[in-house]
Amino acid sequence: MHLVADAGLFLRPVVYLRQEIKMRSSLIGKIEKAKRYAQERDRVTFSGFTAVFRGENDSHKISYANKKWHCTCNFFSQWEICSHTMALQQILGDMLPREALASPMETQPAEK
Repeated sequence: MHLVADAGLFLRPVVYLRQEIKMRSSLIGKIEKAKRYAQERDRVTFSGFTAVFRGENDSHKISYANKKWHCTCNFFSQWEICSHTMALQQILGDMLPREALASPMETQPAEK
């Protein structure tokens, strides 16, 4: 290991400089990979999450877990679907599992 000196002052070892350059190039590679992954949205499928949706009148907590949606708005409590969950279905699209894209109306048998 060689020490780099300038005007009689000892600076950090050259080995550290090489390691720092290696770390930066590794990070650059990861950033490039992340950009590519971000374009390939089919790589991601949500199995569950929680979000806050700012509606026109209030904010609502929305979640998707165990193959079911939930929203704290009054409409959802009656219909098991609402504008907030439908908006997230559109925003997340193919990143949701198939059952998360179906409305409760589509999954229930028709009345006789």
